[in-house]
Amino acid sequence: MAPKRTPRQAVTKAGAVSSSPSPATAGASTPAASRIPALPTAADTSAIVSQAWNSYVADTPRKLKLVDAFMVFLVAVGLIQFVYCILVGNYPFNAFLSGFSITVGQFVLTASLRMQANPNNSSQFEKVTPERAFADFIFGSLVLHFFAYNFIN
Repeated sequence: MAPKRTPRQAVTKAGAVSSSPSPATAGASTPAASRIPALPTAADTSAIVSQAWNSYVADTPRKLKLVDAFMVFLVAVGLIQFVYCILVGNYPFNAFLSGFSITVGQFVLTASLRMQANPNNSSQFEKVTPERAFADFIFGSLVLHFFAYNFIN
């Protein structure tokens, strides 16, 4: 069995062990913190969030803001259902599962509608008009609710 090497010993290409520091270990004396970028401060973070919010308010069409508000509502409903299930219980499990599935499914359908109705994405959805996207959204929502209604029984 070969003897263990100390961190200062390096293996040369020929396989011999030398005790001189290698280029990889020679730079180990420099602190690692000098190579890591500094974390953003609270002021930087608030400035970034403020700039993102101002850009969203200025550049997003009103229809997409309405869709985004509905998506926030769906997230809130899903969280309320989940917390209720944890705190109170899920006795009619089919009802909880159906309600939570509807919330998640409706969120996915709404995200799809938002992507297709966004004018910035018109090059990716050339053959889909916003009216067609909304019709697909309505049809998908009806199918989703039909299955959930039958699942509750």
